[in-house]
Amino acid sequence: MRDLITWRKAEHVPTLNPHEVHVWRASLEPDAQTLVRHRQLLTAEEQARAERFLFIRDRHHFITARALLRTLLGSYLQQDPRNVLLTYGTRGKPALAVQRPDAPLEFNLSHSAGMALYAFTLHAQTGVDIEFHRDIQDLRQLAATVFSASEQAALDALPATLRREGFYAAWTRKEAFIKAIGEGVAFPLDRFDVSLTPGEPARLLRIHGDPIAAQRWQMVAFTPAEQFSGALAVENPLARVSFWEL
Repeated sequence: MRDLITWRKAEHVPTLNPHEVHVWRASLEPDAQTLVRHRQLLTAEEQARAERFLFIRDRHHFITARALLRTLLGSYLQQDPRNVLLTYGTRGKPALAVQRPDAPLEFNLSHSAGMALYAFTLHAQTGVDIEFHRDIQDLRQLAATVFSASEQAALDALPATLRREGFYAAWTRKEAFIKAIGEGVAFPLDRFDVSLTPGEPARLLRIHGDPIAAQRWQMVAFTPAEQFSGALAVENPLARVSFWEL
C-alpha cells in the first residue's frame, strides 16, 4: 500500500512555506482552446522545441506540461508566467535563472501517458517522477540493468503478483532521487538503494560510499491515478508534503 494522500483542489496557488513541499498533478489532455492559450505562455524557444516532436500528441503534451509549469511558477513568484526565466543544469534539470536569495524556489516535473506531476519547495533539492504501469515482458532482465544488487534481491523475494508494483515503486523512487540531485542517469543507478516492497514506507535506504547521506532525504510514494506510480524525493527529512490538483 502506498502512502494515503488526499488531492486537494485549489482556486489559487497556496502559500509555500519553508520545510514544505507542494506536489501538483494535472492532465495533459486539454481542449483545443486551452491548448491555444497554453502555447501563448511558451517562449519562442519552447515553441520551436514543441514543433520538433514527431507525434502531435507528444507535442501537445509538451506544450501543456510547460505551460502549466510556467503558470505555477508565475503564481509562486507573483509574476507573469511568460516572464519566468528558466535555465538548465548540465544534465538538463530545469531551474529558475534568477532566484530570491532569501527564499530560493526549487522545483521539478515529470509526465507519463498524459499525466504530469510538479513539485515545489524552498531551500531544498527536490525531484518527482510518475510512471504509467506498462506491461514489461522481461521485467527481471530490465531490473538487472537499473537496480542495485539489494534491490534486485528484494524484487526477487516478492510474490510474482506483486513484482510489477514493486518494480515501479523502485523505478519512480530512483528516478525522483537522481532528478533531485540533477544528475539524471549519469549517476550510477546501482550506487544507491531504495525500498520497494509493497506495504512498506518509501525510503532512500543508503547511498553507497556515504553512510549518512541518505538520512538527509525524505521519500514519499503515492498513486497519481489508477495504473500510475509516483514518487517524491526531497533533501529535507522533515518536510511536510501536501498534494494539489490542477
